[in-house]
Amino acid sequence: MKKALPYLLATILTGFGLLTLFLSSSVIFDLFGIRAKEGNYVLFIVWSNFISSILYLIASYGFVTSKRWTAKLLGVSTIILITALIGLFYHINSGGIYETKTIGAMIFRISVTMVFAALAYFTITKRNN
Repeated sequence: MKKALPYLLATILTGFGLLTLFLSSSVIFDLFGIRAKEGNYVLFIVWSNFISSILYLIASYGFVTSKRWTAKLLGVSTIILITALIGLFYHINSGGIYETKTIGAMIFRISVTMVFAALAYFTITKRNN
């Protein structure tokens, strides 16, 4: 079971990362008409998701190979997402247009990233000490 957990976490994180990479890059590069379907997207939120998706994929490798930097990498991703959410609130208070679903999506993404960071810390960093 101990050997299966890193692979399970890496698989889930890879799926989450690939989905995020596909969606964010589709909006950034206007692929498949997704930009029009997204409505009033906020570009810096999309870019923060894009950067986080790359970090998720690198962290997946970290889970499989038990690299100590995995938790730190996911922590950096969490900080990027929290900073983007703060920026979104500033954008909203300044009268910027946005989709209300963006707030919930960002809170969900931050929560998922924090859970994976905690799992990396307790399964890799704590174990290797």
